[in-house]
Amino acid sequence: MRLLLDTCAIIFFAENAGDLSRTATDQIQSPDAEVFVSAVSIGELACAADRKKVKFKQHWRIWWKETLRRNGWPCLPVTAEIVEEAYSLSEPIHRDPVDRILIATARVERLTLVTTDGKILAYPHVSTLK
Repeated sequence: MRLLLDTCAIIFFAENAGDLSRTATDQIQSPDAEVFVSAVSIGELACAADRKKVKFKQHWRIWWKETLRRNGWPCLPVTAEIVEEAYSLSEPIHRDPVDRILIATARVERLTLVTTDGKILAYPHVSTLK
């Protein structure tokens, strides 16, 4: 399975927080899985750390790089095609720009989006896994 982790899924999985379902965790760990993250998650992670919504044992930038290295997750760029898709999505659509980009990335790259966000899970135009 080809997966895209949203920012919370990255944190939950990397920190073993237990907020992901067993199914999602098993899929991420599957030897057959291709797991990706989006560059937009870097900004969301940095903002969350700045606002003290998440705390890491080291600076968020070091945490990010180490998490990707340890798990072997490639980071997909936010391209013009993805931004065009993000702002052309059918209603009802999430208003959060980061979530729009994550949904669009999953659609453009034909990935299943791993998320715990109820609004994304309810959106019928993207493949999701909770």
